[in-house]
Amino acid sequence: MVASSRLIAIVSPESAPVKRTIQEARDRGMVIDGTYGRRTRAVLIMDSDHVVLSALQPETVAARFAGDSEEGGSEDE
Repeated sequence: MVASSRLIAIVSPESAPVKRTIQEARDRGMVIDGTYGRRTRAVLIMDSDHVVLSALQPETVAARFAGDSEEGGSEDE
């Protein structure tokens, strides 16, 4: 889980600047790999300089964040 209030950007990992950002964060120990061994499809940039790697598409992650803000925090368990 990621706090939506701390999220700065959701980007695709394909471009050279994003790859460089991931590598720099790895060198600093600021990468959180949430891919479970799958291919990285989205990169979440946090306000704490952490970089979160996700196996979900950027559009899917963005839709989940948008749905989270519309729900008002209610969760069904």
